[in-house]
Amino acid sequence: MIQLIVGLGNPGEEHKKDRHNAGFWFIEAMASALKTRMEYEKRFLGYVGKAKLNGLERYFYLLEPDTFMNLSGQSVGSFCRFHQLSAETVLVVHDELDLKPGVARLKFGGGTGGHNGLKDIHAHLGSANFWRLRIGIGHPRDLADERKSIEVVDYVLKKARKEEQSEIDTALANALAVMPLVLTGEMQNATQTLHTNC
Repeated sequence: MIQLIVGLGNPGEEHKKDRHNAGFWFIEAMASALKTRMEYEKRFLGYVGKAKLNGLERYFYLLEPDTFMNLSGQSVGSFCRFHQLSAETVLVVHDELDLKPGVARLKFGGGTGGHNGLKDIHAHLGSANFWRLRIGIGHPRDLADERKSIEVVDYVLKKARKEEQSEIDTALANALAVMPLVLTGEMQNATQTLHTNC
């Protein structure tokens, strides 16, 4: 049963619209939908919200690390240790280069695909057995023009084009729609529904 949903991104106004901040966008959308206030908690190096879905008896937490992406595990690790949460009860929401904008996928465990935020969380939790919600942002190699040559680091730290952002927003909405299934432990149903819709 998911007890913590973590969104990954980089803090600061200058990064707010970066593709790399897709995890933050999801947490902010979820907090807004649930009217949950995110408050800074120094001991967890991030913003924390305690939320509850209609019809769900238990509370769960939202976390937005205030560290840079590469150090996300410091925030997630300290939160999980304090609340005695196992890796299996954590859902990490992050941008995914290998998925096109408009696509979102749920996945349990596996590798990090070179994603530094996932690497650091794996290191701090001592396990890869956490859930991931992968939000597609596309890869520069798939671009149809001269931008193909852009470095990945530059690509993720830039704002998406208007049409790409629209597709990403749709994927975020579809992912948000399956959260009641995720939070009641119906992961297979949630996965099938999300993957069918985007």
